[in-house]
Amino acid sequence: MRKYEFTVIFDANEEETAKGLELILAEFNTAQVEITKQDDMGIRNLAYPIRKQDKGHYYYLEINADPSVINGFNNSFKLMTPLLKFLFVLNDN
Repeated sequence: MRKYEFTVIFDANEEETAKGLELILAEFNTAQVEITKQDDMGIRNLAYPIRKQDKGHYYYLEINADPSVINGFNNSFKLMTPLLKFLFVLNDN
């Protein structure tokens, strides 16, 4: 298991944010990913429009996961419509 930082931008709509967060947490639960920290960063203006959206709801998670499942997440998260952008960063600390 390795430590990762995961940041995701959801659609600014509250219903879409809740639906997207539920989908992500379900995926993490299925893959036995341990969430060590969760932080709701709120709605912020985007630097550039993404899918015709000017605002996004940012969410930050620190997780412990097997590196092999991260590539699977990259592929499945791209297909989820409530997610505008996401990023996994390896935390070597």
